[in-house]
Amino acid sequence: MTHHTPVPPIDGQVSPRYAGLTTFARLPRITDVEDHDVAVVGVPFDAGVTFRPGARFGPGAIREASRLLRPYNPALEVAPFDEVQVVDAGDVDCNPFDIQTALAEIEAGISGLAKGGKPVLVLGGDHTIALASIRAMHKEHGPMALIHFDAHLDTWGPYFNTPVTHGTPFRVAIEEGLLLKEHSAHVGIRGSLYSAEDLTDDEELGFTIVHAREFHTTPFTDIIERISARVGDAPLYISIDIDVLDPAHAPGTGTPEAGGLTSRELLELLRGLKHKNIVGADVVEVSPAYDHASITAVAASHCAYDLLSIMSRKNADE
Repeated sequence: MTHHTPVPPIDGQVSPRYAGLTTFARLPRITDVEDHDVAVVGVPFDAGVTFRPGARFGPGAIREASRLLRPYNPALEVAPFDEVQVVDAGDVDCNPFDIQTALAEIEAGISGLAKGGKPVLVLGGDHTIALASIRAMHKEHGPMALIHFDAHLDTWGPYFNTPVTHGTPFRVAIEEGLLLKEHSAHVGIRGSLYSAEDLTDDEELGFTIVHAREFHTTPFTDIIERISARVGDAPLYISIDIDVLDPAHAPGTGTPEAGGLTSRELLELLRGLKHKNIVGADVVEVSPAYDHASITAVAASHCAYDLLSIMSRKNADE
């Protein structure tokens, strides 16, 4: 933790929230401070999508929607920017045409921000980038638990002989030994599959699944307890594909599926993990070209805010 007074976000009661630079939550840029404790970074990459493109514009849309965020989070009872230095580190420059080259560039960019174990929140971009982020965090923390909020498993094999796309990152992460099988889970899974083997393959990789349909029959608190118990005391990486939300709550995404979570449910799930050691996270697959009234970007910005709130509280306690 830095030992100087953190530079706060721009005060919305002094400068209107629609004015000035568009950093996440109007945080200082990384170049504006001596050091940082927690970083937000954008990864405008979407060359790994298999359906609707446009998530390369996600970081900008999430930042724009985050202008409405205020400095105190009542749900988590924390002012996340008061005690630790949170910064917006801008965007990682990555190759828009070659996935493997981009993955190396993204991993290097996130690794620089995470040095010394500092938490990093990544704004995507498509879900391909999660692999690069997990690789970077693994250098600092070793194998991690993963809680993956998504409509889709993202443990499929190669598409069109391409080993890493937005449908494959967690299969590759398991194969590379980056994740703790017995501590990882998918939450919000729903929709059609290629075959029943998709589920058995995923189980063999070591994941457990909380299906979206379970939210109708299982008490919400039981689901939070199940996820929390799965994580245990392991360092935790959280990956949020915004399509875990129903299209009514997140129309601006590349592969929407009916029957998803509400934004309220997702936020409460995140808050249920407030005592966990979240070492890194991403919020991905916001595609603003399909968004309406910034519905999706607003939901993503609030998820990011709660993640930062948990990360900041943990760092303030250390």
